Amino acid sequence: MFPAPIKTGYMLCLLLLWAVEGVAQPAELEVIDLQDADAVVWAINLGGQAHRSIDGIQFQADADGAGATGSVPAVLGAQDITVYRSHRVGEMRLEKSLPDGIYDLTFYFAEPHGAEPGERVFDVLAQDRIVIQHLDVSLSRSSSVPSALKRTVIGVEVTNGRLVVQLRAVRSVPILSGLSVRARQPEAREWRLVWFDEFDYTGPPDASKWQIDQWQAGKVNDEDQAYTSRSRNVRVASGKLMLQAHAEQYQGAAYTSGRVHSKGLGHFLYGRIDISARLPAGQGLWSALWMLPDNPYQYATNCEEGSEWQGNPDCDAWPNSGEIDIMEHVGYDMRRVHSTVHNHRFFSTGPELRNASIEVEDVAGAFHVYSMEWTPQQIRVFVDGVEFYRYLRLTEDWRDWPFDHPFHLIMNLAVGGHWGRAGGPIDQSVFPATMEVDYVRVFVPRAIE
Repeated sequence: MFPAPIKTGYMLCLLLLWAVEGVAQPAELEVIDLQDADAVVWAINLGGQAHRSIDGIQFQADADGAGATGSVPAVLGAQDITVYRSHRVGEMRLEKSLPDGIYDLTFYFAEPHGAEPGERVFDVLAQDRIVIQHLDVSLSRSSSVPSALKRTVIGVEVTNGRLVVQLRAVRSVPILSGLSVRARQPEAREWRLVWFDEFDYTGPPDASKWQIDQWQAGKVNDEDQAYTSRSRNVRVASGKLMLQAHAEQYQGAAYTSGRVHSKGLGHFLYGRIDISARLPAGQGLWSALWMLPDNPYQYATNCEEGSEWQGNPDCDAWPNSGEIDIMEHVGYDMRRVHSTVHNHRFFSTGPELRNASIEVEDVAGAFHVYSMEWTPQQIRVFVDGVEFYRYLRLTEDWRDWPFDHPFHLIMNLAVGGHWGRAGGPIDQSVFPATMEVDYVRVFVPRAIE
């Protein structure tokens, strides 16, 4: 039933607040410990000079000289833009002698001004295998150029003492701003499980832990489904939470699906969450594991507590009070998982949006663990233990960091919406479509016992 203790390799200062246990007093802010940057065995700033990033990665200068180089004076959408401001263009081959083992690669891209979607498309290969296919940087940033794009590829195996990365043209010439390579590290810190649902029962979700949303179509994100509490859409069976979407007429909607949340039942300020889930496949589906504040009016400036705020353009409770997207996935882009934070300065799909993506194979055929670690100074997101997104607290301004009050969990499967339909019309053949959740686990470090 209970998982074995999990560990991590950097310092945390955590405070868990549960509706059933009362509210604790907040701890003092800590200085970020960047020891996990030691796992980076190679980092290069393509077309640029050596520098140390704000998350502790030491990028070496590009001394190769092969291919054309360029620079962009200002890049949007990243907390540290240095590595994105320079680039190398053209087909390229990067090599590094490394001990045999498993490595995770993070690529940094920024498309210069004027590039349109479809103008530049290329493949990224590692060890002669395509790891990012038909990458279009401009399209990936919704035509917001020059905006930073960060993509992580996991599980690249070196067996001959040499890592080889290549960029090959599909249309026009490839572009790359930076590359960092991280070795898999043994976990070091034990954690204590404090809240969980293993879904080892049958029927509706445990009412002491979850509420089921009932919404009409179009309430948020121009989504096409209605959310219902029917067992057809939300149920626990075979040891899994099932959120199932159907193509059917229901109260004016053409689709139905399920959405659950833990508001008032399990909320926390700082900690670690692990969610094991298998995602559905199909054009038009939009799966999400994410968090919203228990008090959405914490930093609202133009609407009062108790007023409608979700889907209300006249209330700035969102994005002011924050949103943490641990995992988002759209069915037209099956290999890619996204993570984002939203706040007053950076929200929706604008050029300054702070997000990152990771290439994950077989998200529909296998369960993967989507994790988030949250401290007073940073938010880190992982897939199967591999970090691919980090957002740092760089100021004391709530407009940058509203993540200092309790949040709760949300899990949902949307149909359509502005992102779900971005790849084309909803595919009617994919229904019924199901997101399965094997478990949800929340931890604090054993050190605070």
